[in-house]
Amino acid sequence: MKKKLLILLLSLPLMGLYAQEGTQKGKTTEAIKKGWNFGALPTITYDSDLGFQYGGLVNLFNYGDGSRYPKYDHSLYFEISRFTKGSGINRFFYDSDRLLPGIRTSFDLSYITDQTNRFFGFNGYETVYNESWIDDEAPDYHSRVFYAFDRRMLRIKLDLQRKFGESNLGWDAGFAIYHFKTGPVDIDRLNKGKSPDKQLPDTAGLYDRYVEWGIIGENEAEGGWVNYLKAGLVYDSRDNEPNPMKGIWTEATLQVAPSFLGNGDYAHAKIAIIHRQYFTLVKERLSFAYRAAYQGVIGEAPFYSYPLLATTFMKGAYSEGLGGAKTLRGVLRNRVVGKGIIYGNAEFRWKFTRFRMLNQNWYIALSAFWDAGMVVQRVKVDTSKVVVPPGENFSDYFSGKKDSLHNSLGAGLHFAMNENFIIAIDYGRALNKQDGKSGLYIGLNFLF
Repeated sequence: MKKKLLILLLSLPLMGLYAQEGTQKGKTTEAIKKGWNFGALPTITYDSDLGFQYGGLVNLFNYGDGSRYPKYDHSLYFEISRFTKGSGINRFFYDSDRLLPGIRTSFDLSYITDQTNRFFGFNGYETVYNESWIDDEAPDYHSRVFYAFDRRMLRIKLDLQRKFGESNLGWDAGFAIYHFKTGPVDIDRLNKGKSPDKQLPDTAGLYDRYVEWGIIGENEAEGGWVNYLKAGLVYDSRDNEPNPMKGIWTEATLQVAPSFLGNGDYAHAKIAIIHRQYFTLVKERLSFAYRAAYQGVIGEAPFYSYPLLATTFMKGAYSEGLGGAKTLRGVLRNRVVGKGIIYGNAEFRWKFTRFRMLNQNWYIALSAFWDAGMVVQRVKVDTSKVVVPPGENFSDYFSGKKDSLHNSLGAGLHFAMNENFIIAIDYGRALNKQDGKSGLYIGLNFLF
């Protein structure tokens, strides 16, 4: 299935070579788009952490009179999809700088379910990942979902941005509302209809043991509300948002979750600083981009909120980590969770061909990247109540080591329609076996 999908996607460049219009000696004259245009796809994608995705999405763009193309006036995104490993995405996203004059408005409404949400404990390499425990052919096999728990997330997010006069500096304000329902993996549901040799054993996973040991408290084990008010500053000089060739995009955000907003005993604040910069190496062809970020927490937050990454603009359904498609490609999703984290990405992007196909403007790009991140502010973990099962050791769970950089290397292939609708294929390999082996991700948009 994976090979067939890759062959289908990789054949798009060949189809484009036979459908070019307005080309001469490798040059393409792009048509200016006006009014409403849309990209509609069956969401047949793949993520090593989530499995194959199936469903549908529609992305509508309104370019107005075309005078600002490729910049759009309105973007509406709709998605309903499911993953074979138990996740589901139901999402609406809206973005416009025309709805409110002078103010950019982005709004996200999502309900995301995950029967086997990844959970590896806290503080990166301080916790041990035992690959053989999820290998059903290994002698010390526990369960394929040992490092998982059931999570259902409702997210409502609004961001308003406005620049100061004609400058590239502006403010950001808004709110983010989350509701989580968390619990053990529903083994009975996953085993339904499977032959006995394919069923999961009814055994406790890491999440269950953290609850039993009191590392995850009773008042957070089943989920709850996390509601933020946010404000910040944004500097944005990018020449094209989906894939800039030059410019800077930097944001400093403060998210406050006060107790009076329904956060109960978990009043806290998150501080996030994200700097992205883009350089043209070969005009219209080759660029270098990097992202460097820090996020820290003041106060105590519930365990399910630590992976959430603060940002002023959602580039996909997930904004969490570290590890996985949106942060450290090739590293296991949510492998690196702490109160404070740093992470970075460096990427070369080469647009090696442009063409006209299906009356749309296309380009295809290759990329090569390095991703890295680590915990710099620990989650307090009290191990005084830890009693490991017979035949296991304390060192099977806790290494006694401080966290260090988690690294991955990889490459990507991207198909862009009208500069804004981008199909992305990224493959990354972790450089430490404690972070897994590799990850393949087929979805939308460049990482940053």
